[in-house]
Amino acid sequence: MSDLIWLSEAQMRRIEPHFPLSHGVPRVDDRRIISGIIFVIRIGLRWRDAPAEYGPPKTIYNRFIRWSRMGEFNRILAALSAMGGKPDQLMIDATHLKAHRTAASLLKKGLFPDVSDAPRAA
Repeated sequence: MSDLIWLSEAQMRRIEPHFPLSHGVPRVDDRRIISGIIFVIRIGLRWRDAPAEYGPPKTIYNRFIRWSRMGEFNRILAALSAMGGKPDQLMIDATHLKAHRTAASLLKKGLFPDVSDAPRAA
């Protein structure tokens, strides 16, 4: 499958300092798992439909859930966005908006990343 998403070595070097430390057993290849998470979310697949090249779907799912609950993805996104500084322009194109069928449940479980500094609605 040639249309898989793989993070480059440069991309991995930028986000690796934000990964939590591994305790005890070494983690499965971070590049493979993070690329799998990005692929599943971007394409809108179920976790069990992730291509085998990314590893076991349960491992991909478990890493996403664990790091989401720990706020790791929030920290990574905040650090990456802070590196770029404030943009001169911000453009939003809402002609096509795709939401996964389980997107609404992510808010209830507290798994949706909140990277903005805007106040929350009541």
